[in-house]
Amino acid sequence: MEQYVIKGGNPLVGEVEIGGAKNAALGILAAAVMTDDVCLVENIPDVRDTAVMLQAIQSIGGTVDRIDRHTAKISGGNIVDQTIEDDYIKKIRASYYLLGALLGKYRKAKVALPGGCNIGLRPIDQHLKGFRALGAKVAVIPGGMIVAEAERLIGAHIYMDVVSVGATINIMLAAVMAEGQTIIENAAKEPHVVDVANFLNTMGANIKGAGTDVIRIKGVQRLHGTEYAIIPDQIEAGTFMFAAAVTKGDITVKNVIPKHLESISAKLQEIGCEIEESDDAVRVVASKQLSHTQVKTLPYPGFPTDMQPQITVALGLSKGTSIVTESIFENRFKYVDELTRMGANIRVEGGSTAIVDGVTQYNGANITAPDLRAGAALVIAGLAADGITTIDEIKYIQRGYEDFHLKLQSLGGLIELVDSEKDIQKFKLRVG
Repeated sequence: MEQYVIKGGNPLVGEVEIGGAKNAALGILAAAVMTDDVCLVENIPDVRDTAVMLQAIQSIGGTVDRIDRHTAKISGGNIVDQTIEDDYIKKIRASYYLLGALLGKYRKAKVALPGGCNIGLRPIDQHLKGFRALGAKVAVIPGGMIVAEAERLIGAHIYMDVVSVGATINIMLAAVMAEGQTIIENAAKEPHVVDVANFLNTMGANIKGAGTDVIRIKGVQRLHGTEYAIIPDQIEAGTFMFAAAVTKGDITVKNVIPKHLESISAKLQEIGCEIEESDDAVRVVASKQLSHTQVKTLPYPGFPTDMQPQITVALGLSKGTSIVTESIFENRFKYVDELTRMGANIRVEGGSTAIVDGVTQYNGANITAPDLRAGAALVIAGLAADGITTIDEIKYIQRGYEDFHLKLQSLGGLIELVDSEKDIQKFKLRVG
């Protein structure tokens, strides 16, 4: 089984290129099957989640032509089946986007219930509510399958009970070819919602208001092929920004949209980092002791829940006591036990609040990644720790970070991907 082995203590210094946004890519790849024409999609991150999505598209007859590692031509012209029950698709959360895409195009879809990281209850009731409002009959059947069918999809006024990125995107997908106008109120405003809407608009959809809390969609009869480049990954960028903070480094993240990173940059400045922004890059310099703060995760433009483990790792090495409040998912502090093994002083109260008393040093340990973002945060902790850290279950990290260890190596991090005890011993000998 693959692991990361890390020798901590080196400040990370240099430049790193950020890839395409995983969460935008998954919605865009699903949307690409909604036309019989060819869609050329660029800046696809080469991670496990996108590979699974492309395999799922092929499994129903969709055409996927990989031009290179980050570019693919996709066509839904040869789709013969609207049923996706491949075990692969159960491994990713975004399998549900194929439900909205296939329902929108074919008026029927049958897709396995979503999988992904176990970070708490993530119901899809808002998705199903939206489909039903558009006129679909929706049922969850034995075997963990969701079935949605409609003779006609008719535009509707849909109010989201909670802000949900997944439900906002899924309802957009189902509504773009419905009859009449659909209005989504209390919509999610995340950059990847906007990116999926922009992609659909280049295919001939009529979506206005993406990025605000009211999205208006006028249904069209058909969508056509397009060429499109996915936005940079806000969370990958933020992870490297916090890697600079945690390791007392100096990192410039390139190929980013600084506006998408404002809440992250603001918190880094607050805890004592220097931030320099340019048109498509952000530099983070951590030259002094980090300070404590309070942070609460919120929907965009608030501080992202997907950055909560990374800031907690940083605050674990800051001076004083910090409070981290998780308001999006209720099971997102599972990594705290692993971080405590490394010497952190953190206690979780009520499942949603972490009290973080800063320590001067983390120590290397044998730990396990409990999910995608927490796994990446633990890697950063290992890079700052005294001694050797090994991290198991890195399949979670590989779901969302392309070449993570190689990018960290390029910044001076002592980290290797290994699959045997022999490789670990070789690494230890080499790094002393």
